[in-house]
Amino acid sequence: MGNVNKNIVPLDIAVRKAWLKIFKMYNQRAMQYGVSFSLGLVLLSIDKEGTPSTQLGPKMGMEPTSLSRTLKMMEEEQLIKRVPDTVDKRVVHVFLTPKGVAHRRIARDEVVEYNKMLYTEIDNQDIETMLRVLDQVCRLTEY
Repeated sequence: MGNVNKNIVPLDIAVRKAWLKIFKMYNQRAMQYGVSFSLGLVLLSIDKEGTPSTQLGPKMGMEPTSLSRTLKMMEEEQLIKRVPDTVDKRVVHVFLTPKGVAHRRIARDEVVEYNKMLYTEIDNQDIETMLRVLDQVCRLTEY
């Protein structure tokens, strides 16, 4: 490893701090609609044609147990419906209900607005650098 300046904040701490602030901000916004950030993330991850439930966890970095609880709650709230595959009964597809589509639209609008603000306030070159660095961090952190 190269020279490490002991006076700088470790990158992982800086990323975690930023992520927690983003997470809390989205949660506060989501609460206005009676949902959570995690629920909004699931809504945004479901394709219009339905998504196999086994693909949702890896898509969002969510553990199967948490995802299962979230999907159950979403089904109870009539945001999604789960439909067994007609060929392989082990596969369950998750579809948005009309209520889920409406909530997805709200989640999408919130994400778009936040990102517009970021792109307005942060120089494009800095954003490109940040995205490149985060991509490198992800590649270096494979486990």
